[in-house]
Amino acid sequence: MKKEKLITPAYCFVLTANFLLYFGFYLLMPVLPFYLEEVFQSDKAAIGLILSSYTIAALTIRPFSGYLLDTLSRKPLYICAYFIFTAIFAGYLVAGALFIFTLLRVVHGFSFGTVTVGGNTIVIDITPSSRRGEALGYYGLANNIAMAVGPMIGLILHDFYSFNVIFTCALISCTVGFFFALLVKTPAKQPVKKEPISLDRFILLKGLPIGMTLILLSIPYGMTTTYIAMYGHSIGIENGIGLFFTLLAVGMAVSRLFSGRQVDKGRITQVIAGGLYLVCLCYFALAGCARFMEWNPAAGKWIFFGLALFMGIGFGSMFPAFNTMFVNLAPNNQRGTATSTYLTSWDVGIGLGLTLGGYIAQITDFQTAFFFCGILIVISTVFFVLKITPYFHKHKLR
Repeated sequence: MKKEKLITPAYCFVLTANFLLYFGFYLLMPVLPFYLEEVFQSDKAAIGLILSSYTIAALTIRPFSGYLLDTLSRKPLYICAYFIFTAIFAGYLVAGALFIFTLLRVVHGFSFGTVTVGGNTIVIDITPSSRRGEALGYYGLANNIAMAVGPMIGLILHDFYSFNVIFTCALISCTVGFFFALLVKTPAKQPVKKEPISLDRFILLKGLPIGMTLILLSIPYGMTTTYIAMYGHSIGIENGIGLFFTLLAVGMAVSRLFSGRQVDKGRITQVIAGGLYLVCLCYFALAGCARFMEWNPAAGKWIFFGLALFMGIGFGSMFPAFNTMFVNLAPNNQRGTATSTYLTSWDVGIGLGLTLGGYIAQITDFQTAFFFCGILIVISTVFFVLKITPYFHKHKLR
């Protein structure tokens, strides 16, 4: 049987727009803790709270954006959110006070929460359902490529240029991405029967148990992407930390090449379970890198960077699978709600990871913080295997 066509101009444009948006996002991610520390003299706990305001804002807006995407035309909302997201980078250039910066981060989070739900939902709309896992996998691959180069370039720029140069580069990237977003052609929205306002229009209630597993998984991911550079410096890896993000993204990219196809073959829960086992082992080893560096610095560095690759494979295989799980639990007129619930769950964990990572590091150290991550993933794995797997097979619609 001939496969339905996946690669179209609209799909290529939305992939490019997504890459450039996330490139601007990841360019700043590892640099912002240093920015707050160097410019505003913030301590680790304060850094965690300030950075988490972005994620808290994103997760607050997600349920509403999902509802709006299911009831209104999707592309105009997506374009509006993309424009606001881009404009905030210009605001960072003139933010001279910590309060103004924090306020801008909150607005940035609102726009990010909306534009990412919009982008994911548009991808689902413009691609055939028989290749949805593959489509979401390649869409996520654009994020991974941005992660491969964004943090590394951000950290290099931090070594040689001012923070304003970094903010300007992010602004340029998202401005170009915005014009690609304008080129995306979406199908006409089919009229749907107006449903009464209810909680299920904002949150996919059937997806909440799966969301619990995802939250426990995303807490460690949030800690890693935000604090791994500081952890590396604290254990003696002063140079080349950007390579960690590159290898993490390479691992994700490699996993995307096969995990999406496995998901389309119905092996969703098997893909997630395998990823959980792998990531769990990686976090306990990452917590042990401090000891490895004391024992043998050269071997410690190899282990530290090697773990990034395997963590990327684990996370990268699970992302499209989790997204598909949420979509498969929802009727077609709740695709936006399903996507927003998936991303909201992810953002709750990311926000908790930013806050907990800074707090745990403040009272103990980063080694303890990453060991705590391993414990959370053990809990997530047990819950997924024993409870979520049978729950999903019982309630899925497709």
